[in-house]
Amino acid sequence: MLKLSLISVAVASSLFLSGCQTTEVSQQTKDVATNNSVSPVVTTPVDFGSEQITLKQAMAHPDWLGRQPESAFWGADSDTIYYKRKQAGNELRDLFAVSNKQKSTKVSLAELHAVGAQNAIYNSDRTLQSYEFKGNIFVKNIESGDLTQVTHSSAYEYAPQFLTDNRLAYRAGNALFAVDLKTGLTKELVKLHLADKPQGVKEPSGYIAEQQHKLIQFVALTHKNSKDREARAQEIDTKNASIQGNQFYLGKGKALVSVSLAPTGDKLIAVITDNKPSRADTDIMPNYVSQNGDIDPVKARRRVADTEPMSSEIIFIDLNLAEQATLSYDTLPGFDEDVLAEVKRENAEANGGTYNSKKVPRDINLIDTWGWNQSAIRWNSDGSQVAVMLGAWDNKDRWIATVDFDKQQFISQHRLHDNAWINYTYNDFGWLNDQNTLYYLSEQSGYSQLYLKPLNSKAKAMTAGKFVVSEPTLTSDNKFIYYKANKEHPGLYEIYRVNLETGQDEQITDLDGLTDYQLSPNEQQLLLTHSKIMMPPELYVADAAPKASVSRLTNTVSDTFLNKKLIAPKIVAVPSSHQGEPVYAKVYYPADYQEGETGKNRKAVIFNHGAGYLQNSHMGWSNYFREFMFHSLLASEGYVVMDMDYRGSKGYGRDWRTAIYRHMGKPEIEDLADGVEWMVDNANVDRGAVGTYGGSYGGFMTFMALFTQPDLFQAGAALRPVTDWAYYNDPYTSNILNRPNVDPIAYERSSPIYHAEGLKNKLLINAPMVDDNVFFQDVVRLVQRLIELEKEDFETAIYPVEPHGFRQPSSWLDEYRRIYKLFKENL
Repeated sequence: MLKLSLISVAVASSLFLSGCQTTEVSQQTKDVATNNSVSPVVTTPVDFGSEQITLKQAMAHPDWLGRQPESAFWGADSDTIYYKRKQAGNELRDLFAVSNKQKSTKVSLAELHAVGAQNAIYNSDRTLQSYEFKGNIFVKNIESGDLTQVTHSSAYEYAPQFLTDNRLAYRAGNALFAVDLKTGLTKELVKLHLADKPQGVKEPSGYIAEQQHKLIQFVALTHKNSKDREARAQEIDTKNASIQGNQFYLGKGKALVSVSLAPTGDKLIAVITDNKPSRADTDIMPNYVSQNGDIDPVKARRRVADTEPMSSEIIFIDLNLAEQATLSYDTLPGFDEDVLAEVKRENAEANGGTYNSKKVPRDINLIDTWGWNQSAIRWNSDGSQVAVMLGAWDNKDRWIATVDFDKQQFISQHRLHDNAWINYTYNDFGWLNDQNTLYYLSEQSGYSQLYLKPLNSKAKAMTAGKFVVSEPTLTSDNKFIYYKANKEHPGLYEIYRVNLETGQDEQITDLDGLTDYQLSPNEQQLLLTHSKIMMPPELYVADAAPKASVSRLTNTVSDTFLNKKLIAPKIVAVPSSHQGEPVYAKVYYPADYQEGETGKNRKAVIFNHGAGYLQNSHMGWSNYFREFMFHSLLASEGYVVMDMDYRGSKGYGRDWRTAIYRHMGKPEIEDLADGVEWMVDNANVDRGAVGTYGGSYGGFMTFMALFTQPDLFQAGAALRPVTDWAYYNDPYTSNILNRPNVDPIAYERSSPIYHAEGLKNKLLINAPMVDDNVFFQDVVRLVQRLIELEKEDFETAIYPVEPHGFRQPSSWLDEYRRIYKLFKENL
């Protein structure tokens, strides 16, 4: 492997996957990291390009980087690859087609319907592809390329599905249809009504009504005629096959969460919940710079403190028997456990009370997972079995359950319990083809791993180790499951496959960076989206086999970017003083830094990534590309910059993820303190000249650092920051801190507003005013608290037109000028 300290603009792109690596990972590093010891520093080039980056260029619209490929997917022919690319100067995207045999060509707007889709589906013998485009259904013959438009209407038709009798089903509104592709006949399979079942003609009830029918012949005759008409209509519906009669009533005041039809087309699972407003009238966000000059009260999401419990009903519907039944959760292990008993007891005792635990059925719903491209309801190939993934409202349990159709009840196949919270990623599951065997991901070992479970026997682990498995893809012959994992180093992601018959595990890619994949429809090739620590993502294709050669499909990175002199960070393992595993971090060394130097007492900055559960010290291109260039600029001016994957970050397993349970802002700041200590000992940093900054969760961390360990940093910038977790959203916050009505202790010790009296050093608060993620109200309340505490060393900058993620380069520039000035003046 070739290591370069300076890559010329002329050869940088051509060498991207042919030897020149912007981040070199030695075999020793891979081996040590696999054994989960403190790995050596990952070496990277010191320089990149020749022109010094400026703050204005770093914060400019990212078009200048080259407009990288987005949303790539395979065409039905397993040769063509489609991807989107942003137009220069606006937010529109064009669609392009590329293969190994041709250059990229733009797809005309008139042909967009013909290319397929990323979520296209295939029939059992993979001769037909179906997908939805703009609310219409299409079918493509893969061999001939012939395209048939199945629907052409203003109704929105979606979710195509091939049935076992070769018909194609799809959904429109709350109805499911099936079309015979040979005859074109479309049949409505079922229509679901969110209403109570009509009562029909009612018999007289009550003394007066009964006497009216008895005494007045006309009334009795009218009633009889109505009953006769109703009976005849029902008889016609039953005996005449040309009429659709499958109408099911799920109840008034209900909302339809999900519908899943069996491949046989004769039964389905419907999920409903109470139709309650998702927000209150007071859940608004004022926009002061609106289109018409008025103050616009924009609707905003509900806060975790205001969220009400929600439970779903899972309904099994037999279309042949015209019967429906609600499936009870009482066969699920732990369905009525008081899993928060100790938390409730602690909070009760803190208020001088007591708590008596008792068993009560828990609120249960379909699992709420993020970033999924699948359903939480999965049928096997022949429609004889269905598996449902369920999650508890309290976030402590995940179940995979099948359904006994005769007894109309759940059968638990797997329960994953976590005293902290069930992860909202790594929940992929499904069936082996033509078998009654489930595959699924689970963190039960402490790391997301792959398991197989036949219905009537125990589960078997197909992967094992201190690494994270994600994105499993099963081949149609059940031979392999491909997956993505960080086996060699926590920050290096490659593609692997496991042989389900032999258990043999094989590495497919060895690209040293961040790699995502899609298996081609014919399962012979992989579409790879690959990036490196210094290079944005591009598209590649490789055979779906070990040691296959890799071909590059796109080359979009601009010469302007390639010519910038950027300092590559090194990835280091910072020893922890609080637990056994190291804290992985990117370190940007100054351009003039000499290993082992003494006497310079350098300044330093620690950047705190957002989202909390996110990994940024990896070897691929970061979503924080502006920050990457800002850190390079700081390093060029003599700063040491560190970017830590503190506890709570993604990619390091369950214990790392849940270390912040019920006390956000404590483990993370302990890790930052270890980072400062490491820089003092290893990078010649003056511990009295260290600053910190970050946005969103990173802004929250800046607050907690300056408020709870006020001597750790001499200055900090909190951007779009959370100040009180009770004001943040429910799906994220309730996992980590439970809910305020149950666990106020967790909220009060985790929210910066309760610790503001600790501020003693310089603080910059930057807040967008139309932030519908972290409300501007967060900053307003904290600023008032600081005023009342008579704090002097803080200032606030507001951004009137910006949401959580800034859109205007001028806003980015203003924000980072202030951060730059803060560190220049105070470190």
